[in-house]
Amino acid sequence: MSGIAIVMLLISIGIVWGGLVASVIYLNRRPEVEGLLEDPDLARDDAERASQPHPTRDT
Repeated sequence: MSGIAIVMLLISIGIVWGGLVASVIYLNRRPEVEGLLEDPDLARDDAERASQPHPTRDT
């Protein structure tokens, strides 16, 4: 391998692993919000859709 190829390899590894580390740190500091109330209209629509039979195709 040439010197330029090794440098590019190290830069790309740093970008990929650095992004992973940055995203883990971000998620640890700002976790996903839980326990929010759902929109009643959306919950009602979901319940209505669940009670209907699954659509099928006759081909």
